[in-house]
Amino acid sequence: MYGRELVDLRKESRWEFLNTLFSVSEAVAYMQMVNRLDEGAIGPELGPLDYKGLYKAVGKALFRAHVEGQLKSEIMSKPELFVEPDPELPLALLDQKEAGKKLLLITNSDYHYTDKMMQHSFNRFLPNDMGWRDLFNMVIVSARKPEFFQMSHPLYEVVTGEGLMRPCFKARTGGLYSGGSAQMIENSLNIHGDEILYVGDHIYTDVSQSKVHLRWRTALICRELEEEYNALINSRGQRARLVELINQKEVVGDLFNQLRLSLQRRNRGRPAQTLAATNMDDQELTESMQKLLVVMQRLDQKIAPMLESDGELFNKRWGFLSRAGLWDKSHLMRQIEKYADIYTSRVSNFLHYTPFMYFRSQEQTLAHDSYSYYCSERNDGSVSGVIDN
Repeated sequence: MYGRELVDLRKESRWEFLNTLFSVSEAVAYMQMVNRLDEGAIGPELGPLDYKGLYKAVGKALFRAHVEGQLKSEIMSKPELFVEPDPELPLALLDQKEAGKKLLLITNSDYHYTDKMMQHSFNRFLPNDMGWRDLFNMVIVSARKPEFFQMSHPLYEVVTGEGLMRPCFKARTGGLYSGGSAQMIENSLNIHGDEILYVGDHIYTDVSQSKVHLRWRTALICRELEEEYNALINSRGQRARLVELINQKEVVGDLFNQLRLSLQRRNRGRPAQTLAATNMDDQELTESMQKLLVVMQRLDQKIAPMLESDGELFNKRWGFLSRAGLWDKSHLMRQIEKYADIYTSRVSNFLHYTPFMYFRSQEQTLAHDSYSYYCSERNDGSVSGVIDN
């Protein structure tokens, strides 16, 4: 669609990054309003609007619904309509706490919303009448991430169930606070840098900021991975067949190119032959090239629709979340690799491991790793090598 145009994502005035769940509703609302603008169906009370002005109007409306509390009030009134319960999540955190880990909850939400949603999501799954507050060594609400990782805001202690606060200057274990900073957490708990694993679901607000500014270890939660993983499993046979056809085309194409090079050399009056064209006269050479060309065209006819449909089990229009085409990684996947030390679809996946598990990254492969180097020792002690593809 963009052809040769250089797409510079650093020009933030041109692009809007839709990388939170709030962005989904914003994008859908904007798409619908674009259609209405094109149809001339937007009332004159909003004034003359272009696409950029329309986007600002949609964003302002959603911001007001969020900040003024209307959205959260609806969610708190019937949380069962909005929350997918995960019974294993509190148990996974409980294992970590009982293993000696210090658990913190850091959220941009205010105290009332945090308490209501955590009670609904956690309390019924915890043993022995435990409450969600019993899981965490410290709770920080209204954290104002990503600023939380870069600068210091006033710290307040939440002292009543109604959310009344008083100023304080140092956070203590077991406390409930509003504001503050990441530096304050490190000082209060006397832990620093890669001693901390920060778990978040936002590649920018959570993961990249805590990694870049504080060098914390980072874990990214990406729920869409579960759907993508299932789609990859279900399309495994087709992808294997597709790779097989592409490999066949490469073999045929390499043979065709050798014959083509041989013909080129002959036309220039040079005797040099390629291995594939040895002992062929000009007519045999030309006929062989024509046959190979037909074979490649037939392979293309099989490959093209399979490439087109690859990833449709995840998303019919865009394909897989983590891949760009068959071989390359998506922009999102490259960001995840850059900023997240580990990523998973949900925190409760840690329940499948012990809290003492040490996670190591997989071996990073390079282009030349597709070749294996075999060495054999000669009788005289010297070493000979063979490159095997």
